[in-house]
Amino acid sequence: MRNRFERWIALAVMAVALTGCGYNDFQSKDEGVKAAWGEVVNQYQRRADLIPNLVNTVKGYASHERETLEAVTKARAQATSMQVTPEVLNDPAAFQKFQQAQGQLSQALSRLMVVSEKYPDLKADTSFRDLQSQLEGTENRITVARQRYIASVQDYNILARRFPTNLTAMMFGYEVRPSFQVENEKAISSAPAVDFNKK
Repeated sequence: MRNRFERWIALAVMAVALTGCGYNDFQSKDEGVKAAWGEVVNQYQRRADLIPNLVNTVKGYASHERETLEAVTKARAQATSMQVTPEVLNDPAAFQKFQQAQGQLSQALSRLMVVSEKYPDLKADTSFRDLQSQLEGTENRITVARQRYIASVQDYNILARRFPTNLTAMMFGYEVRPSFQVENEKAISSAPAVDFNKK
């Protein structure tokens, strides 16, 4: 009888210890990070789906801008060729590769939008304006999804690094997750030179 009582006490102590160690918090934070990541991927896919129609529309008016159009097509192909699974979140190198591919696609799209400014007929085209509007909306959605992902990762990483839950993280292998980094951070952090004497 006493043996059984001691077992019950031991089980109760273990249950309390597991509750206080943050194991359940890791489960919910981990799912939150995965959900936020899924939304990021979803918005990037939405952007990738818009690009072929955008390129074809621009091609109709600006076919001799071949280099720019090819750069967009190539960047899209590279960005969509990556296997984007939740495991990418546990691999900082794969995460950085994904981020670089999406950054290159953003740059190529920016160049395409600059090129489109040279063609008044293209800018007046209804389907181009509609695609441009959808692309701008998607870029905004990407920004929001990335912000949510960054916030989810921050919550998760605080849990993984804070005592005593960091002990649970070490015991169960909950690694700190990578977050989005700003490209050209040094260039952004240095103030631009302004010369009011130039005319």
